[in-house]
Amino acid sequence: MVKVDPRYCASSFLMYRIIVDRERRFADDATPEWVDFPAPRRPIRTSGELLDALRGRMAEALAGKKVGIALSGGIDSAILLQLVPDDSIAYTFKCVVPGVETADETPRARRYLERVGKPGIEHKVVPVYWEDMLELSDPLMMRKGAPIHSIEVQICKAAKQAKADGCDVFVFGETADCIYGGHSNLLARDWTFGDFVERWSFVQPWKVLRDFEIDLGPYRDYEVDGYIDVLPFLSLFESGASFNSYANACGLAGMTLEVPYAHTIMADPLDLERVRRGENKYLVREVFNQLYPGLEVPPKTPMPRPMDEWLSDWEGPVRPEFWPRCTDNMTGDQKWLVFALERFLNLIDPR
Repeated sequence: MVKVDPRYCASSFLMYRIIVDRERRFADDATPEWVDFPAPRRPIRTSGELLDALRGRMAEALAGKKVGIALSGGIDSAILLQLVPDDSIAYTFKCVVPGVETADETPRARRYLERVGKPGIEHKVVPVYWEDMLELSDPLMMRKGAPIHSIEVQICKAAKQAKADGCDVFVFGETADCIYGGHSNLLARDWTFGDFVERWSFVQPWKVLRDFEIDLGPYRDYEVDGYIDVLPFLSLFESGASFNSYANACGLAGMTLEVPYAHTIMADPLDLERVRRGENKYLVREVFNQLYPGLEVPPKTPMPRPMDEWLSDWEGPVRPEFWPRCTDNMTGDQKWLVFALERFLNLIDPR
């Protein structure tokens, strides 16, 4: 039975960036949007099986369609670039802060395009400004029935551009990190239950909300003898949360989303020794080395979003649900979660 429970929903969003309990919502007219993860997922044991699965999925999903692909500086999208049609359009996101140098993945993306040998692929850079965050966040939140992850704005802007360019489907390399062991810092050690709760929870609700509720269910589901089994947590829980950010953003743009890695799952336990020696995401690395021989694997970087700069002058929330000055010592990404939560509450309950 669906329950209106803004206290739970606000707390869950701050901790996990999603409303974990699908039966709860912020308000009667705020219906949570949730897309189930692809199923069944093909079990993968070797890099050869992974490449075969990606090639097969891409051939099936993209047949006869005009394709857009999000091309970052990372290896996941570079692999998929090899598998798109020759007349595809590649989009690279670039966040812009006037007077500040921000992360720019364009040069690396162009290197992949030079190596891939498909001169018919057009390359477009999608600039993302703070004004885009303000313009698109509200409709994205209302569609989702909840506050949003900051990446949804730039995904939506790029998807809208792809739609305008005549693309039928937008391909992303998302979920590869969660499924194949790309989160090196999380996998670098064994985590006790309590330490992982503190490490993973994006914002502790009691630091922000006067009234809160703690749901430790997602952590309990992956607890083994007092430790968290990190890869299944990422592959089965977090990948679904991430997938829904992409689905919401593309959905608002009217664009079909394709996430090929999401149709696969590791069949064997992750070789933590390899990861901890520096070979994170080793099956994906092997595919990349096969397709781009001699090209070094770049360090993993998150999708660019300069929240430290964009929210540097924000003094924090003013609604009565929040503690005053609660964001004073937060990172930019944490501030965004609080900013988005307050903005969403203002949409559904103006005060």
